[in-house]
Amino acid sequence: MESNIILSGETADRKLKRMALEIAERNYLKNELILIGIKDNGSFISRKIAEYLGMVFKGDIKVIDLSINKKTPGDIKLSEQVDFNKKVIILIDDVANTGRTMLYALKPLLEHHPEKIQTLALVERTHKLFPVAVDYIGYSVSTTLQENIVVEIHDSQVTGAWLR
Repeated sequence: MESNIILSGETADRKLKRMALEIAERNYLKNELILIGIKDNGSFISRKIAEYLGMVFKGDIKVIDLSINKKTPGDIKLSEQVDFNKKVIILIDDVANTGRTMLYALKPLLEHHPEKIQTLALVERTHKLFPVAVDYIGYSVSTTLQENIVVEIHDSQVTGAWLR
């Protein structure tokens, strides 16, 4: 199947910087942000967002990873146990499609009482089947159900996003 680039590496990086600024703007009075990256690409993106946030956000930034099988999301693991009570959490993935992965990723957070949970995706598709809205979107694209979006990461950089 033919691939079409929808985001170059340079454009993706600009979008990550912009989203970091938006996060800082919307949470400027907060003392701490917890970024949770959904493995594997979401984890990378959460670290890039934390790097760019560190330049403009005055509070603490904590980054943790969340492991989930995106096809059968039963067992969900966090890289470390954190007290999420009264904290601002940003759940991060590379592509938001139906909302299913982000919905299941909320499960360990709901055992606590966070102040607020926000979501971020580098690319958002328009096939919502679950009621999860993305708060920070790098790029929104309409696709057919048969098409896939792949975000590629190489040498600590997003090299691009392709529609396949």
